[in-house]
Amino acid sequence: MHTMIYVNLPVADVARSRAFFSDLGYTFNEAFSDDNAVSLILGENIVAMLLRRDYFDTFHPASTADATTTKECIVCLDADSRDGVDALVDRAIAAGATAGDTEDHGFMYGRSYSDLDGHSWQIMWMDPTAAAGAEPTQGAAQG
Repeated sequence: MHTMIYVNLPVADVARSRAFFSDLGYTFNEAFSDDNAVSLILGENIVAMLLRRDYFDTFHPASTADATTTKECIVCLDADSRDGVDALVDRAIAAGATAGDTEDHGFMYGRSYSDLDGHSWQIMWMDPTAAAGAEPTQGAAQG
């Protein structure tokens, strides 16, 4: 049904956010980046638009959550291995992020961090072979 996802997040300082995510190894689509926003490429069809807070506020009538005090969402992204999870989250923490939780279910492993604006990012890896026979864990979505 959908071919791309754009997550829009408010940030205090576009240049600071660009530097932070550059330190993590991400790139940007410059055609959609300026002083108001930076287009963070998360994957082939996954983009986070990091919008200066006052610019973000022009898109909707409701007040914008302060992600340092109120969680508005958790952005969950996959990694290709457990080591990949650790490498990315460790780089985020070294670049100024706040460490979050770690979950290890054997077949599924994840760690999280809060970026410089308090947005929650969870990086996870799942072994699809082992996951096929796994029992659902508490809090897991069941279909």
